[in-house]
Amino acid sequence: MEATNEFLARMPRSSDGKRRWPLELKARIVAETLVEGATVNGVAKRYGLIPSSVSDWRRMARMGKLVLPNLDGMEFVPVQIAEPKPLEVVPAPPNNLTSVELLKGGVTIRLAADTPATRIAEIVTAL
Repeated sequence: MEATNEFLARMPRSSDGKRRWPLELKARIVAETLVEGATVNGVAKRYGLIPSSVSDWRRMARMGKLVLPNLDGMEFVPVQIAEPKPLEVVPAPPNNLTSVELLKGGVTIRLAADTPATRIAEIVTAL
């Protein structure tokens, strides 16, 4: 529903604040109501509309004032957004270093490779 609401926020509005729905979008919304199992209320809710607006557009389509897209072989299905998969933590390759060098200007500090990271951070801060 968030994606639909985000889309609706970009919908042009008239001076009185009402949305101006392009005919192509109205036709697509009406077409969604014609798919087996769909309801006017369900489709209207998905687009943040009142059901009577969708019913009015359906009436326009029946009167020939709104041309619907070709629905042959077309089905609408609800979209489900999957939860993101947790990032896989890949272990670092074995470290064959014997020392760590800290360089600042002309000063070089060599520390044993097994020096704790907190100690290295303290030394870097002091530089």
